[in-house]
This record gives sequence, C-alpha cells and structure tokens, in this order.
Amino acid sequence: MKSTKRHEIRICSIFALITVILTAVIYFAFSHSREIENLWVFLFKLTPYFTALTAIAYLPNEWGSNKILARLFIPGVFLIVFCFFVPKIFFSADNFPDMYFYMLVMTPFVMLSFMLSYRLGGGDREMVFRIGIAMLLLMLSGLEDLAFVTLNDHTDPRWNPIPEVWDTPHIEVFFGRPPTKYEVYAFIFVHVTLAAMVLFFPFRRIFAGRKSS
Repeated sequence: MKSTKRHEIRICSIFALITVILTAVIYFAFSHSREIENLWVFLFKLTPYFTALTAIAYLPNEWGSNKILARLFIPGVFLIVFCFFVPKIFFSADNFPDMYFYMLVMTPFVMLSFMLSYRLGGGDREMVFRIGIAMLLLMLSGLEDLAFVTLNDHTDPRWNPIPEVWDTPHIEVFFGRPPTKYEVYAFIFVHVTLAAMVLFFPFRRIFAGRKSS
C-alpha cells in the first residue's frame, strides 16, 4: 500500500512539474494572439491540460479525507481565478485580443479545478480522465461559438444573420480555412458525440470481456 502511494505521489509530482514547465513555455514563448499558427501549435498548447489532468488523477485517493488539503487546494484554485483571471479580464475588456486570451486560458483552468475538487472528494481515477477529456472535447466543439451567434441580439452584420462562413480560429486550424456554418455544425456534432462516448462508453467492461475470451 505504501509503495503504491509513493508511486502515485511520484507520478503526480512529475506531471505537475511538466505542467508548470509547459505552461511557462507556452505563456512566455508563444504569442497571445487569437489566431493559431498551425495545427501543431494548437495541439502543443493543449499539452498542459493533459499533464495537469494526469497529475490530478494520480493524487493519492486517501488525500481526499485530508481536510487540510481540501481547505488549501480548493480555495487556492478559486483565488487564482478570482484574483488573477478576473482582474485581467476586467482590465482587458476594451482590448478584445487580450480578453480573449485570458478567457481562453481561464476556461481549462476552471475545468481542472472541477477535477481537482472531484478527486479530493474521493473521485476515482478513471472518471477524472473521462470527465476531464469530455469537458475538453466540449470546450473545443464550437458550442460556445454557436451560443455566441444564437443567444445574443447581434447588430453586427458579420453575425446577423448567421454567417455562411465563420471566423473561428480553433476550428479553422483543422480545416485549413474558415469553415462554413454546416461544417461548424458537423464539427460540433462530432465533438459532442465523442464527449458522450468518453463519458458513458463501457471501455473497461468491453476490454475485460476481450481478455477473458
């Protein structure tokens, strides 16, 4: 039991350190513009999310009963959002590229904070990965772009009526050009379907059945 716990702490610490390094590289070495250079840069910028998710998943499950850690970690994560991202977003309200950047960084950070709370509450490792990956797929799906277009009362002719071609850099990087609205709809459908599969598909049962056959 002790060796298992030491193994979990080792993996958690390694991936936490990798997350810090990757985040620093991305923050200081890459531009903060809304545009995405290419697909490889886009994928590289996602790596800290996966390393952080792995670090959270390998937090020893026994730590969930440690109320001191919960009192430190969860309010600490909230304070980062409240005392860093919120002031930055308010300050950048008139500078859309900066505001977009901080919102883009804050969203996965909030998602990871959900997973940290879940893990500290006794959540199992498989569900940390399932929920964390599903949320990432939903974030990348384009649902927010669709909501932006449909929920707001637009006076800007770029968005009213719904444009035939969309200005969505994170989807455009997959197509190599600005996507049409129907391509965006298909992109959303595929990502939402994948997220549902990640959440509910019985991977463990199927693979267990194959091993026993």
